[in-house]
Amino acid sequence: MSKEVAGASRMNRAKPYQLVLFPLNNGATNVYYVLVLAYIATFGANVLMLGTLFASIMVTAMRLCDAITDPIIGALMDRTNGKFGKFRPFMLIGNIIMAASILVLYGLTPLIPASMMWARYAAFVVLYFIWVIGYTFQTSCTRSGQTVLTNDPNQRPLFTIFNTVGSLLGMGAMQFFAPILAKNFEGGYSSAAFFGMLAPVGIAISFLLTILAIIGIWEKDQPKYFGISGNKAAKVKISEYIQIIKNNNPMQRLMVAGAGCKLALSIATNTTVLCMLYGCMMGNYDGLYLPMMVLGYVCSVPFFVLTVRTSQKKGQKASLMRYVGIALLMYVGVLALMLLWKAGDPAVNLSFSNFNLYTAAFVVFFGIGYGAYYATADMPIPMVADCSDYETYRSGNYIPGIMGTLFSLVDKLVSSLSATVVGIAVGVIGLDILPTQYSPYTPGMSVVVILLFCVVPMAAWAATLLAMKNYSLTGDKMKEIQAVNACRRDAMEKGMTLEEAMGKWQTLDQLPAEYRATQKTT
Repeated sequence: MSKEVAGASRMNRAKPYQLVLFPLNNGATNVYYVLVLAYIATFGANVLMLGTLFASIMVTAMRLCDAITDPIIGALMDRTNGKFGKFRPFMLIGNIIMAASILVLYGLTPLIPASMMWARYAAFVVLYFIWVIGYTFQTSCTRSGQTVLTNDPNQRPLFTIFNTVGSLLGMGAMQFFAPILAKNFEGGYSSAAFFGMLAPVGIAISFLLTILAIIGIWEKDQPKYFGISGNKAAKVKISEYIQIIKNNNPMQRLMVAGAGCKLALSIATNTTVLCMLYGCMMGNYDGLYLPMMVLGYVCSVPFFVLTVRTSQKKGQKASLMRYVGIALLMYVGVLALMLLWKAGDPAVNLSFSNFNLYTAAFVVFFGIGYGAYYATADMPIPMVADCSDYETYRSGNYIPGIMGTLFSLVDKLVSSLSATVVGIAVGVIGLDILPTQYSPYTPGMSVVVILLFCVVPMAAWAATLLAMKNYSLTGDKMKEIQAVNACRRDAMEKGMTLEEAMGKWQTLDQLPAEYRATQKTT
């Protein structure tokens, strides 16, 4: 059914082009995920010479400011309902803020003389903080905007596929271009000229994806899709947010699961970790990085199809747990292979030019494992919309902004934590600067890679499975929630107050027959 609001159940369904275009907002921000979070520690330590630990720790320390800024931005979004909607202004403004800050950071700060090191430190901190604010503006819209895009339990799982396609257009493009550009500059990832070239390329890609995403949400970004009260929704005080989140157990569990998935992805794909693995240990970064990246993406395709089918039949919880479990199982094999590796022994070295049993086994375990966890890495994002709808069902409050920024806060903290973990681990083995693709192997690197490439992601997936075990928003529960919310919304449009609607309809069996019938056939 292509109608925006369908029948008595008021099921809000997205048009195909909307499902395709709006998730590109995640692709736009994932450009900066690579452009900044994957490289900023290397830029700070190797280009600005700020010191490995400072550059790495600052990436995490700066995010502590988000504990203050994120709720404020989320509350601002929940209160916004102007001429251009609730979400579109934050998407555009956020992208402009990020573009401006990164152009100055990567393009101008290297020009500060080394004799004015204090100015380099100050510029790094201030510009990074400004970038974080812009990142919050735009990333929170990916999570919160889904609540107006669609509430159809059969459509929301599709968001994961289109979200990942968008992510590939953003993150994948940057991962593809970065090593190619790095070859043109002496010092590779440690070259100021490399960052000066990479920044405008990333900014252009991100801005284009942002415009397409704004087109995708344009028709949906209006009050009639804002919860069950629309323009009548009461303003939620910032002081009430803590109590709201405290009572939203599914959101608490999803935050842990989202943190686990993101931590696994951000550490295992960290540029420094991959440089040590493919370059320092295996001795052929240029010949391994792109082929292994392509292998992972290719293997993820069937898992995307499987995750959507499982989500539509059994709910997103069941899908997330199943495929995270597969990733965890496959990485047991990857861990075993990494433990077998020995420096200088071709029999236990990853190589496509001298293909061996070790390489074949690595391709199988890594391919299946990466495909499974890459397909689930962004799955918690559409589940944020479920938690937001649950909050509307539970309390009557429509607060997608605070839900989106809260999840974004966890996302950013975990993403930045990866840089700190890598920086500390490298420092422990005695390296003053972060290794690049051309650095020689140093004793202890294999231990660091095993921990960061295998053990930490596996622990994160275990935490995800544990958190989701008692997650209550199953497929059937979400259908009930959407039916109850729809019934309340219709009643309020006929003059009933929110309190009356909340008190009268709480479970599926209390609803009129047309709402129950629609949900059974959805």
